Amino acid sequence: MEVPIRNMAGEEIGQIELKDTVFAAPVNRGLMHQALVRQLANARKGTHKTKTRSEVRGGGRKPWRQKGTGRARHGSIRSPIWVGGGRAFGPTPRKYTKKMPKKMRRAALRSALSVKAGLGQIVVLEQLEIAAPKTKVFVQALADLGLDNESVLVVLPERDLAVEKSISNLSQAKALLSGNLNIQDLLSHDRLLLPRAAVDFIHAWLGESRSRMRRGEPDARL
Repeated sequence: MEVPIRNMAGEEIGQIELKDTVFAAPVNRGLMHQALVRQLANARKGTHKTKTRSEVRGGGRKPWRQKGTGRARHGSIRSPIWVGGGRAFGPTPRKYTKKMPKKMRRAALRSALSVKAGLGQIVVLEQLEIAAPKTKVFVQALADLGLDNESVLVVLPERDLAVEKSISNLSQAKALLSGNLNIQDLLSHDRLLLPRAAVDFIHAWLGESRSRMRRGEPDARL
C-alpha cells in the first residue's frame, strides 16, 4: 500500500510504501476489543475501599436493652442498616490486571493500524520539526495538513521536547513515542500522524520481528 508523504506545509513530496504485513493485515475486531479491555483494566488502581461494621469507629455498647422498649432490637449503632454504619459487601482493594500474550497484543495493533490505513486515516510526514515549543506552529501545521478539525495521534520516533510541548496544550492532539503505541490511543483518535522514521520503527517492530527471531538476531524492541 502506497500513501503520499507530505511536508509540514501540507505539500505532497513523494510516496511511501506501508507494508501489508502491518498496515493491511487481517482485521480481528474481537482481538482488538480484548486488547482494549485489557489496557483499560490494567490502568485501574483497584484501591477502592469501604469500611465494614467492624472498622467503623464507635458502636461498642448496645444502644438500648433487648426487650421492653417497644423498639426493634439492635446490638450496635454501626450496623449497615444505620446511618453512619459500616458498608455491607462494599468494595475492597483488588487487582484488575488481565494477561494477554505478546503475539496477540501485536496482532491487535496490526488490526487497528490496518483499519486506519483502510479508511485513509494515516498521514505520513517527511519530518516533524519544531525549533522551539510553539503551539501555534503545530496548529498551523495541522491546518495545512487538513487535520485541524479532527483528533490527531502524533507518533514520534524518539523524544522531542519541542514537539511534545507544542502538542501538550491541545485537547484534540496527543504525542506518543512509537515504542508506546497502544490500542486505546489508536482507536480514540480520528487520524494518525506518522513521521517517516516512525513508520520505519513500526515496520521493524510489528513486521520484521519474526524474521529476526528466525535468524537468531536479538531484537531490542521485544
